Order: sequence, then C-alpha cells, then structure tokens
Amino acid sequence: MKRGIGLKQQERPNLLLITVDQMRADCLSAAGHPIVETPNLDRLANSGVYFKNAYSATPSCLPARASIFTGMSQQSHGRVGYMDQVPWKYPHTLPGELAAAGYHTQCIGKMHVYPTRNLCGFHNVVLHDGYMHYNRDKSRVKASEHFDQCDDYLHWLRSQAGADQDLIDHGLDCNASTVARPWHMEEKYHPTNWAVSESIDFLRRRDPSKPFFLWSSFVRPHPPFDPPQVYFDMYKDLDIPLPPVGDWVDEVAAMNGDTSPETAFGKLKGRRLQRALAAYYALITHLDDQIGRLMNALFEQGVLNNTIILFTSDHGEMMGDHHLFRKSLPYEGSAKVPFMVYDPGNHLSLKRGKQVDQVVEMRDIMPTLLEAAGVPIPDSVDGSSVLPLCRGEETQWREYLHGEHSLGNLSNQYITDGQMKYIWFTQSGREQLFNLTDDPQELTDLAPSPSMATELAKWRDILVQELNGREEGYSDGTALITGRKPLACLSHLLNQS
Repeated sequence: MKRGIGLKQQERPNLLLITVDQMRADCLSAAGHPIVETPNLDRLANSGVYFKNAYSATPSCLPARASIFTGMSQQSHGRVGYMDQVPWKYPHTLPGELAAAGYHTQCIGKMHVYPTRNLCGFHNVVLHDGYMHYNRDKSRVKASEHFDQCDDYLHWLRSQAGADQDLIDHGLDCNASTVARPWHMEEKYHPTNWAVSESIDFLRRRDPSKPFFLWSSFVRPHPPFDPPQVYFDMYKDLDIPLPPVGDWVDEVAAMNGDTSPETAFGKLKGRRLQRALAAYYALITHLDDQIGRLMNALFEQGVLNNTIILFTSDHGEMMGDHHLFRKSLPYEGSAKVPFMVYDPGNHLSLKRGKQVDQVVEMRDIMPTLLEAAGVPIPDSVDGSSVLPLCRGEETQWREYLHGEHSLGNLSNQYITDGQMKYIWFTQSGREQLFNLTDDPQELTDLAPSPSMATELAKWRDILVQELNGREEGYSDGTALITGRKPLACLSHLLNQS
C-alpha cells in the first residue's frame, strides 16, 4: 500500500532537486560562515525554510544517494558503507514514482549508481559522476562500463575543447582534499557550468504538457579542488581561519600522519591547508553563482513560481577539522549538511524564513517531494516529509538519528538529536560524547568525564537497541560488542544482486 492523496496532474508543481557533493553545513553565509559568500543559496534559506540540523546517516557518496533515491534508512537499502558495482534493484525510487504519476523526469550530473547508465526511474539521464575508480581501471572494467562509454560530460568536453582532454589533466586526484589549483581551461568548460547548461537545456526541451522533476546533481565541491581562476582569486589571499582541533586529538599522531594529497589524517603546513580551504570555498561560491544562473533560467522559462526547490548535499567534508580530511566520519564536518526548501510561488503554505531545529536526513527527501507533488508515498519509505515542519505544524518527529559508516579501523556508529552526539568506533570500542549546543565544533569530548556517565550510558543504550539483531553482531541487546567485522553492504542487498 502507498501513503498519500493524489493531486490532479494540472495541479502538480514542478520539482527541482539541487544536490552538491561534499559540502559542509557551515559553508553558507546564511549559516554564519565568516569567509564563504553564497548569496543565491542565502536567498533560498532566507525566503524558504532552512534546516539547522540536517545530516547524512551514511556520509559518503554512494550510500547517501541510495537514501535520496529510495527514502530508505541505511539498514533498509543495505548500503552501510562504500562499495562500488553492487547493482541497484530498488522497486520504488523517487524518479520512478514521479514518472509513474505523470512527471517528466530528468537527471543532470551525478547519479553514482550501478550499472552506471541505470536510469533508476528517470526518463533520461545526462551523466557526469566525476572520476570513478572502478570504470577507469582498464584491468577490470568491461567495455560497456568504461568511462569513455558512460560519461556524457567527458564526451561533450572532448567535442568542444579537444579530443585529448581528460578529467585528470590538471594533475589533481579525485579524493585530494589537501591540494588545490585553479581550473586549467576556460570557465565555460568546468563541470559545474556544464551541469547548469544542461539543466537549462532540459527546461527548453521538456514536455510542456507535464510537470517536471529535474535533479541537478553537481560533483563539486567534491575534490579535485579546481575552481575557475576568478573564484580562486576571491579567496587565495584572505586570512582564512584554521580549522578547529579538539582537545581529544592525538597531536603526535597527527604530526606523524600522512601528508599525501588524499590523506585522511595529518597535520599540514599552513600554506598548503590555506590554499585547499581557499579553493574549497571558491568552488562553493562558483556553485552559488551557477545556481543563480539556473534560478534566472527558471524565471525566464516562466516556471519559477510553479517550482518547488529542495537544496542539499549528500555529505560534508572534514577539511582539516581535528586534522581530518575527506568524509565517512561521524563528526559535524563530514556528517552535517545544508538543507533547505524553497517555494517561491507559495503553493505549499510554508513559513518563509523559518528555521527548523528537528533532525532531518537524506531519507526525508523522497517523501517530501512526493507529498509536494501529491503522489502517494510507498510503504518502503522510512523517511518522513518535512513539509509539516516547514509549515510549523505540530507533528511527531524522530527523537534522534542513527548514522554509521564502515571504514576499516575507523568504522563508526553515531546517534544525534542535533543537541548531543554519541559516537562509537566499532573496532576499537572508543566512545565520544559531544554537547553540540554548547560545543558545535566538537572541541571537548565529554565521554571521559565522570559527571557525564549517566548521559553517556543513555546514548549508548539507544545504540545498543538500534544495532540489536544486525548481522555484524555489534550488539547482543544489552551491550555493544567491539571488534566485529564491519560490512559495507548488508547481506539482503548482496543476495538480491
């Protein structure tokens, strides 16, 4: 059975989902960031509804996108870590439900599904996943999966800028969070510009007799940190504050940590870190300008006031917080994301300028957009529509979010209600507890404090119950069990593959 009440097709609004990749929640002017300039996203936040506690339960690209597509928790969709080349066979997806309800559905940019050209319910996909290791490895990829066959942006780039062009020509690795340089070609060839150009072209060639669902899905600010020169110049000479470092960090280990371009942990010299931060912020401002360009196109096509817009990121980026880089960790830089809903035509009676404290997550996107469209919500969906929160209605909401990510020795589980956060590392047994209200940068670990023993036990017990019955054996229903083998995918997903 499906939840929800349908609207007549002519009453249905258009839907625009804008996702960026690896953008931190705090990298918005509207969030009070002292350096980053994001005037277009600020408009969405200030004229729409801004969610102050949005998280990615599994903060890396692939499992986070599984929640966006299906509305499921990580336990339900089965991806509790990162594993490429596991087929996507979900019976209910956001684009699939909208297409069945009469929407013209289109994705531009990053999907990160398998097989790579799997439509997952879209009528059409113009694809750019970025650099994907599995389809660049000539020793193990079949011809139909090779990037030369899959990537629409790369085909376009070679047709426009030269047949010898490639994604790696500027020398930056796709996971290099510690090095930066300006984009090496004209700005018009940047993948961010390309994604907006293709999105605008869809508005031109869409079926005007149907409402549309457009997912404009950007790869940046995910590395490589390669903003166009004009944006890099905006930030490269600024006095950028250094990232916070908690009192719980092992400074000796950080000094001896890895300093390779794609390091996950290490204390970097100031200039290199400053350049990386400048380029990361520059990529966000570049995105902001291009999102402004897309908004102008919606106006010029006469559809802005009949389009519901949801903006978010699939996960964040540590960017040197606590000498950590990249994602997949439970800390705020990695797990917390921007999230806002904008209804310029006021179709949904949202409270403009409202800020919401409740914890929301990637799984809430599908039911939110389906409710906005008047399309029934499948029972397979674990998330909830955020629209009642946007209207300021009294509604039952989750008391906390359970997140996790398999990550070798750093495999982790976390629980947060947006005010407190409990973290458990499954292989070492280390626990951490942070008061996010008083300590949003997670500078002080409260877990060792005797005065916090009762609070620590409360959150531990919640995780014990969340993990009870999981196949990894992390919990026996009364206690957490350290050292069990972490899994990237649960067996019910692998068995159907």
